[in-house]
Amino acid sequence: MLTINVGVLLAVIVLLRLRRRTESRSRNDEKLTVIIVLALGVIIAPTPLGEGIGGFLGQLASGITDSSR
Repeated sequence: MLTINVGVLLAVIVLLRLRRRTESRSRNDEKLTVIIVLALGVIIAPTPLGEGIGGFLGQLASGITDSSR
Protein backbone atom coordinates (compact mmCIF):
# COMPACT_ATOMS: atom_id res chain seq x y z
CA MET A 1 0.00 0.00 0.00
CA LEU A 2 1.25 3.47 -0.87
CA THR A 3 1.35 6.06 1.91
CA ILE A 4 1.62 9.77 1.25
CA ASN A 5 3.01 12.26 3.72
CA VAL A 6 0.57 15.19 3.81
CA GLY A 7 3.37 17.71 4.38
CA VAL A 8 5.28 16.51 1.34
CA LEU A 9 2.09 16.52 -0.75
CA LEU A 10 1.32 20.12 0.24
CA ALA A 11 4.92 21.15 -0.49
CA VAL A 12 4.64 19.69 -3.99
CA ILE A 13 1.30 21.46 -4.54
CA VAL A 14 2.82 24.76 -3.40
CA LEU A 15 5.79 24.36 -5.73
CA LEU A 16 3.54 23.57 -8.68
CA ARG A 17 1.25 26.52 -7.94
CA LEU A 18 4.14 28.96 -7.54
CA ARG A 19 5.68 27.96 -10.88
CA ARG A 20 2.69 29.42 -12.72
CA ARG A 21 2.87 32.92 -14.13
CA THR A 22 1.60 35.63 -11.81
CA GLU A 23 -0.39 37.48 -14.47
CA SER A 24 -2.70 34.52 -15.04
CA ARG A 25 -3.79 34.21 -11.39
CA SER A 26 -7.10 35.46 -10.07
CA ARG A 27 -7.59 36.76 -6.55
CA ASN A 28 -9.30 33.54 -5.51
CA ASP A 29 -6.38 31.55 -6.89
CA GLU A 30 -3.93 33.64 -4.87
CA LYS A 31 -6.06 33.24 -1.73
CA LEU A 32 -6.10 29.47 -2.20
CA THR A 33 -2.31 29.46 -2.54
CA VAL A 34 -1.99 31.42 0.71
CA ILE A 35 -4.31 28.99 2.52
CA ILE A 36 -2.33 26.00 1.25
CA VAL A 37 0.96 27.59 2.34
CA LEU A 38 -0.46 28.36 5.79
CA ALA A 39 -1.71 24.78 6.12
CA LEU A 40 1.76 23.54 5.17
CA GLY A 41 3.31 25.79 7.80
CA VAL A 42 0.96 24.55 10.49
CA ILE A 43 1.58 20.91 9.55
CA ILE A 44 5.33 21.38 9.60
CA ALA A 45 5.24 23.19 12.93
CA PRO A 46 5.70 20.70 15.79
CA THR A 47 2.64 21.82 17.74
CA PRO A 48 -0.46 19.94 18.86
CA LEU A 49 -2.52 22.13 16.52
CA GLY A 50 -0.31 21.20 13.57
CA GLU A 51 -0.54 17.52 14.47
CA GLY A 52 -4.33 17.80 14.78
CA ILE A 53 -4.70 19.48 11.40
CA GLY A 54 -2.32 16.92 9.89
CA GLY A 55 -4.40 14.10 11.33
CA PHE A 56 -7.59 15.65 9.96
CA LEU A 57 -6.08 16.12 6.50
CA GLY A 58 -4.75 12.56 6.60
CA GLN A 59 -8.20 11.21 7.46
CA LEU A 60 -9.73 13.33 4.72
CA ALA A 61 -7.22 12.02 2.17
CA SER A 62 -7.78 8.41 3.24
CA GLY A 63 -11.55 8.92 3.10
CA ILE A 64 -11.26 10.23 -0.46
CA THR A 65 -8.99 7.32 -1.37
CA ASP A 66 -11.36 4.78 0.18
CA SER A 67 -14.39 6.28 -1.58
CA SER A 68 -12.73 5.91 -4.98
CA ARG A 69 -12.42 2.12 -4.60
